Amino acid sequence: MKTQVIATLKAEFPLVVLLEVAGLARSTFFYHQARLDRPDPQAALKAAITGVFTQAQGRYGYRRVHVMLRRAGWQVAAKTVLKLMNSLGLVCQIRRRRRYRAFAGRPGMAAPNVLDRQFGTPAPNTAWVTDLTEFKITDRKVYLSPVIDLFDRSIVAYSHGLSPSLELANSSLRKAVATLQPGQRPLVHSDQGFHYQHISWQRILTDAGLTQSMSRRGNCLDNAIAENFFSHLKEELFHHTKFDSVEDFTTALDDYMGWFNTTRISTALGNLSPADYRAQAPTT
Repeated sequence: MKTQVIATLKAEFPLVVLLEVAGLARSTFFYHQARLDRPDPQAALKAAITGVFTQAQGRYGYRRVHVMLRRAGWQVAAKTVLKLMNSLGLVCQIRRRRRYRAFAGRPGMAAPNVLDRQFGTPAPNTAWVTDLTEFKITDRKVYLSPVIDLFDRSIVAYSHGLSPSLELANSSLRKAVATLQPGQRPLVHSDQGFHYQHISWQRILTDAGLTQSMSRRGNCLDNAIAENFFSHLKEELFHHTKFDSVEDFTTALDDYMGWFNTTRISTALGNLSPADYRAQAPTT
């Protein structure tokens, strides 16, 4: 801004010369200088916005920041939050498209698509979805297998390891089954990966009295909730952070999973976290 430059240089050069070079009228200069000397009327709001953004580790865009400010008692428009975030350089990490790679599986082993894209459920533990994804850390890879409840999109259980093994998938399923109350029999949906066609996976389901469902071949939309979770996870944790070791990443991953379940607000849940959404749901 010309006024700031002139104010900085006027101790060394005549003001008249500086105004002439800048093409600025004397009255205009003193008007803007007076404005610069005033305290910022939005300083407190800017601090609050920065605090929310920082606490969410840069994972919230202006809509979620606006929700958190309203909860804290701020009467502010969402567009104002957007404008101030832009002025402060607070930019939420943009999600990237993930190319889907379908695993061919073994023909003739697939279960029917019982879920049929019915991604809303009336109660917890009515339907679960699961999938596997990978992360490259230095020269190694880490694989994640979560089980997600369609009621509140919470992570019921998960396992991570250095190999996309059958035991990795089975482990997360066993952990999820262990959380069930008597009488709860969720549908369990996955893609047609070999893990989910294996007899050991199916035996865990059968022993717990659970029904198996599978996406159609090469159709990622049939398991869109799992794909959506991986997209959030990779953008909010992985893509913009450099991890020096597998241990650093898995520690951050464990922290993220806890934050996702208990703190991260979701527009799909009415701007509540999974834990808050489940807590306010009517009991049967």
